[in-house]
Amino acid sequence: MQDQPKSYTLKELGLSPKNLDKHAVSITERLTEAGFQAYLVGGCVRDLLLGMRPKDFDVSTNAEPEQIEALFRNCRLIGRRFRLAHIHFGRHVIEVATFRGPHVKHDKNTSHAHKDGRLLRDNVYGTLEEDAWRRDFTVNALYLDAQKLTVIDYVGGIEDHQNRLLRLMGDPEQRYKEDPVRLLRAVRFKAKLGFNYSPETEAPMKAMAPLLKDIPSARLYDEILKLLLNTKASDVFDGLRQYNLFSALFPQTELCIKKADSDQPLLLIKQAMENTEKRLKNNQHVTPYFLLAAILWEPVRRLTEQNRATFNSDVQAINASAGEIIAHQVNQIAIPRRITTPMREVWSLQPRFHKQIGVRCLRFLEHPRFRAAYDFMLLRAQYGEVDPKIADWWTHIQTLDPAEQKLMTRPNQFKHKRKARKKTTTNIPPAE
Repeated sequence: MQDQPKSYTLKELGLSPKNLDKHAVSITERLTEAGFQAYLVGGCVRDLLLGMRPKDFDVSTNAEPEQIEALFRNCRLIGRRFRLAHIHFGRHVIEVATFRGPHVKHDKNTSHAHKDGRLLRDNVYGTLEEDAWRRDFTVNALYLDAQKLTVIDYVGGIEDHQNRLLRLMGDPEQRYKEDPVRLLRAVRFKAKLGFNYSPETEAPMKAMAPLLKDIPSARLYDEILKLLLNTKASDVFDGLRQYNLFSALFPQTELCIKKADSDQPLLLIKQAMENTEKRLKNNQHVTPYFLLAAILWEPVRRLTEQNRATFNSDVQAINASAGEIIAHQVNQIAIPRRITTPMREVWSLQPRFHKQIGVRCLRFLEHPRFRAAYDFMLLRAQYGEVDPKIADWWTHIQTLDPAEQKLMTRPNQFKHKRKARKKTTTNIPPAE
């Protein structure tokens, strides 16, 4: 770390002003004209240095939220823990934050920490230098002056960026205690950027993992979406398990993986991650419920096996098991009902793939959740939970016209004689 800030021109860093967001630049211009300091900051600068197109451009300034609001008619103030200004340009939003100071600094602003070290409320304003040292990783603490076309570096972020190093500023153990979500951010950034951890950043991560249990469940849901719905989902998943973070987030699933007598449950989840990556890379839509259904399937499957004798059908057993597993999971991660409802539908529809005769079979093809359930069945078939012949049959019938589909579902289309009707099963291997 350096004693004095370093300044780099965009030219010497290989950056072009043309790649800057025009709305973010206009905000910094107006703030500067009003006598304030204002910079593009954080992830947008980091990603520009990597030659990536930033998803968001954030602005940091010494103007306080109310002063920002007075300058921009299209501004809305949000947040409690961190008071922020959102400036709207149609659907495009630029986030503007006031420089933060050390949370131990007390004046008219407020700061409050939990006894375990977590910051519960933090609206302490500070200087540009204080703001730089308050950020998490050095590569996220770079400030781009859009008027002077320079990058200001107080913390050695440019050097770490060039060395592809992810370094947490300050004492890592204390910083993780202040906000355990930094553990998740560390895993996400490592996967996204392809960087390595500095030794002191990595050392306490496993020991700090249990702190995630104290984070509000609603906040963890937002973080989970950032972690898993991206083109590096597989690397993120591996990182979460490596540092015991997955166990803190999905304890039921991790326990099932460890108890399993094969790698099948683990491989199914990893395949779902890879499928997510492919869809995103092809600009295809991805749904959180499908990936979460894959993650929680093994606990549901095992509990279904235990419950099967208690219920009249597999559907009832799956629904009861799903309710119990989800109830435990939402205590840790507040998965909303709009997500858990389709998850349960995908699970409860699995037994229907074992029925290939009659009108109900044809109606199933028209079910609004058929496609997701079918994709989930294919995932299960890939790892031996469903007979491949069943997967092939349902794949083939979707290629036929209605008349051919009707013929295919007639009893005489089967070479073997129909056996006496009995309760269907999901072809799920028995629990240990």
